[in-house]
Amino acid sequence: MDRLAQKKIRRGRRKKHVRKLVTGIGERPRMTVYKSGRYLYVQVIDDQKAHTLVSASNLEKDLRKVKSNVAGAEQLGQVVAGRLKEKKIDRVVFDRNGYSYHGIVKSIAEGARKAGIQF
Repeated sequence: MDRLAQKKIRRGRRKKHVRKLVTGIGERPRMTVYKSGRYLYVQVIDDQKAHTLVSASNLEKDLRKVKSNVAGAEQLGQVVAGRLKEKKIDRVVFDRNGYSYHGIVKSIAEGARKAGIQF
């Protein structure tokens, strides 16, 4: 098995352990992060209804200028926080989705915190 496949399997295992503990409900939904090789995705999900409340990605037309680095991730976190504020949601549970809590994942969380979202 090649190195990238092993990396994906290890992240999947970590993701399972995190998801056992983290569940989003209506008043405190789950904010999850996904990083592809080129783009960043953030979703806020109500797990009881299995419904995505808010999402943002630097793949969207108005966010294409946001780069997939630490500074861009912080901007993306602020965009998600603004969209959550419009829906009158100010508390979320952060799901790092099996990624280490540093770099891009950490800056998404910090950007949302700066915009007033509590974890």
